[in-house]
Order: sequence, then C-alpha cells, then structure tokens
Amino acid sequence: MYKKTQTAEVRATQLAKNDPENSGTSAAQHSYLRSLRSRQYRIAVIRVLIFAAFLVLWEAAVRLGWIDGFIFSSPSRVAKTFCGMWADGSIFRHIGITLVETLISFACVVLLGVGVAVLLWYNTELSEILEPYLVVLNSLPKSALAPLLIVWLGANMKSIIVAGISVAVFGSILNLYTGFREMDPDKVKLIYTLQGTRRDVLTKVILPGTVPLLISVMKVNIGLCLVGVVIGEFIGARQGLGYLIIYGSQVFKLDWVILSIVILCVIAMLLYGILNLVEQKCLRGREK
Repeated sequence: MYKKTQTAEVRATQLAKNDPENSGTSAAQHSYLRSLRSRQYRIAVIRVLIFAAFLVLWEAAVRLGWIDGFIFSSPSRVAKTFCGMWADGSIFRHIGITLVETLISFACVVLLGVGVAVLLWYNTELSEILEPYLVVLNSLPKSALAPLLIVWLGANMKSIIVAGISVAVFGSILNLYTGFREMDPDKVKLIYTLQGTRRDVLTKVILPGTVPLLISVMKVNIGLCLVGVVIGEFIGARQGLGYLIIYGSQVFKLDWVILSIVILCVIAMLLYGILNLVEQKCLRGREK
C-alpha cells in the first residue's frame, strides 16, 4: 500500500526552503538540513561523474579498437548523427510522433483505469466476474498482441496507441481497484454513520485517499505506455523512434538505433520527472 505521508527527506527539504528564522527549527535541525543538502548534492555529482565516465570509456573503447564502432557506435558518432538529423528536421518529426502517441495512450490508460476501477468498486458482483479475466489479460505478452492489432486496425497511429494502452491498462485497473478496497474501513463506516451514501464514500474517502496511489500508478504507466508505443512502431509505423530503430537495424545504420534508444531514455526520464514533481506537489498539499 502506498504511503500516505511524506518521507522525512521530503519534509526536510520543504523546511530547508523556508526562512530559518521563521521556520521554528532548532540548531540540530538546521545541521540535519545542511547535511541532507550536502548528501543530495554529492549524489547528483556522483551520478554525473558515473555517466561522464561511461561516455569517456565508450568513446575510448571505439577509438582504441576494443569494440567495433560500426556495431556499437560511439558518443561522437551519435552526436554527429543527431546534429545531421537536427539540421534536416527529421529527428523532431520522429520524436514528436512517438511523444504524441505515448501521451494519448497514457491519458486513455488513466481515464480507463480510474473509470473501470470505480465501476468495479461500485459493483462487487461485477468485480468478482471480471477480476480473473483482468488478471489473464494483464499476464498476456503484449508484444504478441501488436501484430493482431495491426491486422485488425491497420498500420496507423490508432493501432499504435491501442498497443500502448494494452500494455498498461489492465495492471492499472487491478492496482487501483485493490487500492480502493483497502481504504481505511473506519473512515468508510463514519460516512455511513453520518447517513452518507456510497457516492459520498467514493468522493470523500476513496478518491481523495488514493491520490498518492494514483500518482504512483501513473509513474509506472507512463513508462509502460512508451514501451507499448515503441512495440507498435516496430511493426506498423512509418514514423517515430520505434520505426527509426527497426529501420536502422535493417539497413545497418546502427547510429540511428543507438540515437533513438538514447532519446527514448531521455523522454522516459523527463516524463517520470514531471510526474514526480506532480507527486511532490500533491503530497505537500495534503500535508497543509
């Protein structure tokens, strides 16, 4: 079950942003906040150094002949490829297509996940009927469904978006429904004691109480939707980073493949970071 309160580090970071004279914190607390900031800075620097060392080692391995640059590419070749595709504008088209498909599939997963989970919570008989089917559908390898989606819906953006949805939606429904059922029963009883209805329980207890869970599920789903979209682009696309990967491997332009993978990693980190900021803002709002 997702924690309903902030961690000590998050709360400490909030205090660190306040005016020390007005925050009411002691000298020991100020010392702890300084050590926390120092630790966060140290972690960030080490992360950057590890990444820089990886790039240097990769480039050196290619230049010294330890690995084949044609197969494994190199940072300089990837940067040169990116600059060339930047100049002709093709990279923006591929990134834009993949990003739009991912965001649309993610929005559909959120709406379907919350909507179906609420429906199952409202109707316990329906949930008992559908739960085993949801478990089976969630267990299916979605890469096996992608070719069927292309046949059923055609090689277009719609089939790719559906592929992205299929990867994340069933797990989202199951996780949210489980979270709804595990809400504090005392709060639910209190609503009924005050002559509230099932709708009041949903709007005043279930939905507000599962906001942290919803955001946590969204953080997982954004990556899953990106994976599903790329799988769909492997099979039935003429644009997008997935298409660039599969086409580049077919014509042995492996610099395209490595560049596309790097860009996908950057997109995943940015989308996850945005949702992480949303989560922190929501948690701060709940603490006030």
